[in-house]
Amino acid sequence: MSLTQQYLLDTYRARQHGEPPPPAPGVNDWQVVRELRDHGRLRAVLAGRPARGRLRNALRRWLRGRSRTAS
Repeated sequence: MSLTQQYLLDTYRARQHGEPPPPAPGVNDWQVVRELRDHGRLRAVLAGRPARGRLRNALRRWLRGRSRTAS
């Protein structure tokens, strides 16, 4: 069963029981991404690490190390 078929079935069942329909697939994807980012920042702060720029700094260190070994 595809995602669309499951959504339509859930919508039909909700309507039969007088309940509000479920959210459409993909509606809350960006909200989930934001919450995961915020959770990661919170864990970093609690662990005593910087909360911002960690990915960029890690990529910069990785690329610097790669350029030294490639030459």
